Amino acid sequence: MLVHRGVKHVGSRMCCRYASTNSGKQNTAGKDEMIRFRSHVIPCARENLARYGGRQTVTALPGDGIGPEMIDHVNRIFSFAQVPVDFETIQVSSENPREEDLENAIVSVQRNGVALKGNIETKFDDPHFKSRNMEIRRRLDLFANVLHTVTIPTVPSRHKDIDIVMIRENTEGEYSGLEHESAAGVVESLKIVTREKMQRISRYAFEYAMKYDRKKVTAVHKANIQKLGDGLFLKIASDIAMAEYPEIKFNAMIVDNASMQLVSRPQQFSGGIMLMPNLYGNIISNIACGLVGGPGLVSGMNFGDKYAVFETATRNTGTTLAGKDIANPSAFIRASCDMLRYLNFNEYADLISDALFETLTVQRIHTQDIGGTAKASELVNSLLENIEKSCVNSKYRFRS
Repeated sequence: MLVHRGVKHVGSRMCCRYASTNSGKQNTAGKDEMIRFRSHVIPCARENLARYGGRQTVTALPGDGIGPEMIDHVNRIFSFAQVPVDFETIQVSSENPREEDLENAIVSVQRNGVALKGNIETKFDDPHFKSRNMEIRRRLDLFANVLHTVTIPTVPSRHKDIDIVMIRENTEGEYSGLEHESAAGVVESLKIVTREKMQRISRYAFEYAMKYDRKKVTAVHKANIQKLGDGLFLKIASDIAMAEYPEIKFNAMIVDNASMQLVSRPQQFSGGIMLMPNLYGNIISNIACGLVGGPGLVSGMNFGDKYAVFETATRNTGTTLAGKDIANPSAFIRASCDMLRYLNFNEYADLISDALFETLTVQRIHTQDIGGTAKASELVNSLLENIEKSCVNSKYRFRS
């Protein structure tokens, strides 16, 4: 446990003297990689977040599978580092899919403004079962899904120097959920594309590129076949690029070619943004996560005008790993750091993110999914030790 003596917190500033290279183990290249490991998050501008006395209340949605133990890991880290966040835990599960639980979760996020979420399993064998994940995104109008995929030194991967931001429209397209059986054995699924939402996600991507100096935006589409739906998306993205953001390089790529290019030469997308409609974004993002080490490493962010929900990038429950202390907590920890940046708790976010980076790259604590033998709890223990070392010269004192 971390205890401070006679030291005050000022706003979101942590009164621990913290430097990411204080261990002496990080050279300049390592420091650059550590900084690149941190995701860029547009901070919240809302004044009415549930923040009282400098502490922020956050909705925790553990979900199914490994979600509850991941929330426990984050709770332990936040408590150790004295992060000024309190979790309001709401249970939403596929095992007991009560509408009341979903409503409680949505009301909680609306009240607090932000959530940290595990995945809720969707029963694909029941056509009447609505995806809780989709309902949360739709009801809160979380229109932008943002992923940052970056290669991590010491984590096995076929490619190096990957640094790609994926921005995906999150509320419509093939995920509109409108299907019906028009005749026996004939199913119609509706893909809904609207000018308003295509403009909104396109501008979000270009604004993100401007803010964080991303040099290129690549729109991924299938307009050669879906000439109206994807054609509208492509035209809107092209028009906005030309008229409003001429300083950013814009190009377009058909989704099947983009998939091949991503696995054969992903470096061509590094330093840029891949902008995608909903379904293609889901598929392409999972490919990108696989390129940098798999589902246990990458976080995912969901933004709307009013609310934000943070989770793992690949949205899998990891049910077969639950309760075994082997599921990689890195993606969930990175999601919690993204959340802290959104809340303007940047010092805490950097402290935890850099401690995780050192755990993976200096101590080389790797779980089974990335070629190691470490337990999840061992990874977290190493992270906490790195936090303690970062603050060893401060006025903080630690005790077990």
